[in-house]
Amino acid sequence: MALDTRLDFTDRSVVIAGGTSGVGLATAAAFVGAGCRRLVLIGRNQERGKAAVDSIRTPDAQVEFLSADLNEPEAAQQAADEAARLLGGIDVLVNSTVAPYQPMLLHDIPLEQLRAVLVEQAVGSLLMTRAVLPVMRAAGHGSIISIASDAVKVPTPGETGIGAAMAAIVTFCRTLALEAKNDGIRVNVLTPSLIVDTASYDRAMSQEFSKKIFDRIVRRAGLRLTEPDDLAGTILFLASPLAQRITGQVISVNGGISVA
Repeated sequence: MALDTRLDFTDRSVVIAGGTSGVGLATAAAFVGAGCRRLVLIGRNQERGKAAVDSIRTPDAQVEFLSADLNEPEAAQQAADEAARLLGGIDVLVNSTVAPYQPMLLHDIPLEQLRAVLVEQAVGSLLMTRAVLPVMRAAGHGSIISIASDAVKVPTPGETGIGAAMAAIVTFCRTLALEAKNDGIRVNVLTPSLIVDTASYDRAMSQEFSKKIFDRIVRRAGLRLTEPDDLAGTILFLASPLAQRITGQVISVNGGISVA
């Protein structure tokens, strides 16, 4: 069967923030597989960025890596400007940034660390979206997909900090969807739970408290736990004309762990 032309990204320019591992890298590979020829990956680690580019680049695909700490406003703006220059515009932005986080009860989180949890989990996604927005407005179209977490929908002990950060991403994106729709820009959010084959999963299962909680959660995943490719496929759908009427939505991709 021929590929649906609405899932053909040959003429689209894509930026993936946090694109060097996990969901971001799986999404980058999926875009290249769907014909994308202009792709920029953004991350902090130069070595990992080079390895990511080498793993997905093809003779037909221009894949570039930019190193940036997207939690810093100036760095986010510079990354967005350079990506737009390299690609000749930005049609799709995927925010898949993630910071190390170990679930723990609020009273066990040192007070001085709570601010860092909120900033490192949420701010990069918000800043990158703001930095890219003028490029999309000028073009009159665009699709922004951010990754948050089901922690925003299902309160879970040990996820006070990350739940608050995810709520910031979700509310930001839903409100922006209303602001940006008249500019032809769609904004959606995916909220997975546990994602296998990621550093976040390994951290959650490496500590006794969080492993006890998530072992119970895993048993509810009747469709099996989410893999990075599951999210990549959903992202491609949301970025494509197949989803041209979909904006402001918060979609769980969690294997049936919850239906919130």
